[in-house]
Amino acid sequence: MTAPIRVLVVDDDFRVAGLHRDVVAARAGYTALDPVHSLGAARQAVRAHAPDLLLVDAFLPDGDGVEFVAAAGVDAFVLSAATDAATVRRALRAGALAYLTKPFEARVLADRLDRYARLRNLLTGERPLEQEQIDRALSIMHGGAEPATVARSATEQLILEGLGDDEASAAEIADRVGISRATAQRHLAGLAGRGQVEVRLRYGTTGRPEHRYVAVRR
Repeated sequence: MTAPIRVLVVDDDFRVAGLHRDVVAARAGYTALDPVHSLGAARQAVRAHAPDLLLVDAFLPDGDGVEFVAAAGVDAFVLSAATDAATVRRALRAGALAYLTKPFEARVLADRLDRYARLRNLLTGERPLEQEQIDRALSIMHGGAEPATVARSATEQLILEGLGDDEASAAEIADRVGISRATAQRHLAGLAGRGQVEVRLRYGTTGRPEHRYVAVRR
């Protein structure tokens, strides 16, 4: 089973920090650490708890949250009331994967968290990535807004049922479900883009690596 994504909220407003923590805690596959309210406490929490993702206010009483993001070496979102272009550019240069302007609805943060989980799913493992996988990973965080829910087509449902708990190639799934390989490949790509299946590469002795698929269980 995949370990939950551990998230640390860094915000000097206790009420806001609690709201953001609650959004994280409500997402499947996530664990919300206790929020902290200063950069000093954030540094201690990073050393003690090794979070996977930081949600950091741009400006904190004891320093600059964007500089902290740049130095922390941890994936991060910047959440700030600052809407000036200079601050946004600084956050992006610091490596922020998302910039959300306060106040925002809980569903906006939930959407970014879901995207981040899909990003991590694509960028796991030790195998070299193909350009298509890198492009897909980048588009997940920075692509256009998506509907809150995406209905599975009947074919995709059949593919997931045919896949079960096994790892299989597009050709194997096509045989199980009774569809063409091209159709299976097209729907598997869509499922992978939405984080519902994970793509793995199997390297043989010669030729291109084989794409293998496994369902993501949440």
